[in-house]
Amino acid sequence: QVQLVESGGGLVQAGGSLRLSCVGSGRTFRSYVMAWLRQAPGKERASVATINTNSGSTSYADSVKGRFTISYDNTKNTVTLQMNSLKPEDTAVYYCAARRFGKVTYDYWGQGTQVTVSS
Repeated sequence: QVQLVESGGGLVQAGGSLRLSCVGSGRTFRSYVMAWLRQAPGKERASVATINTNSGSTSYADSVKGRFTISYDNTKNTVTLQMNSLKPEDTAVYYCAARRFGKVTYDYWGQGTQVTVSS
C-alpha cells in the first residue's frame, strides 16, 4: 500500500518559516513528479511547487517564488517544502502528492497538514 505522510505544519507569525516534510512508502518514486499543493478556506486546491524526481527540476507558483523551496531526497523517499517569509495568505491545508511522468492527475495524496500564518 502506497502512502504519503506529511508533517511539519503549525502556527507561525508573518515573516516566519516552516518546513514541511512528506515521507513516501510502499514504492519508490523514480520517474515521478512530487508536488505540494494547498487549499485555503473557500478556495480551490492549487499547486504550490513541483519537483521532477529524476532531473531535480522544479517549478513554483508565482505567489511563492523566492520564498519557498522544494527538494527531494531519493534515499529517504522524502519531499520537503521549506517556506520562508510566510504571509497570512499562505494559510491553508498543504498536501503532498505524486504523479507519474506524463500524467495530469495525481496518483497518490497525503492527508494534509494545516499551516496557519498570523498577522
